[in-house]
Amino acid sequence: MNIYVGNLARTTVDEELRKSFEAFGQVSRVNIIKDNYSGDSRGFGFVEMPNQAEAEAAIAALNGKEMNGRELNVNVARPRENRPGGGGGRGGDRRGGGGGFGGPRGDRGDRGDRGGSRERW
Repeated sequence: MNIYVGNLARTTVDEELRKSFEAFGQVSRVNIIKDNYSGDSRGFGFVEMPNQAEAEAAIAALNGKEMNGRELNVNVARPRENRPGGGGGRGGDRRGGGGGFGGPRGDRGDRGDRGGSRERW
């Protein structure tokens, strides 16, 4: 069973989370989710336990329990939802559209309108 663990302190490590869950049975995997750029914890993770009864006991006992000064949010992990879209991006061309540098239509701050000029800025 896959278990979601939320509201983790940024200092919590995989081994510490594993020990908390092993008190209720076998743990096959622990994964605290990390930020891609900084490598810091994002404050949540997942624990996999092969025995459903043990997993349910762990959820009941650990949900709301304090760890590293934070009250844990522990429940059965839901399948990841497919979200539409592929993210932002600047898109558009120099004449507007796409977000650009701060304006809703590619406005370039105080650089003004270049009137179709192709010179670089």
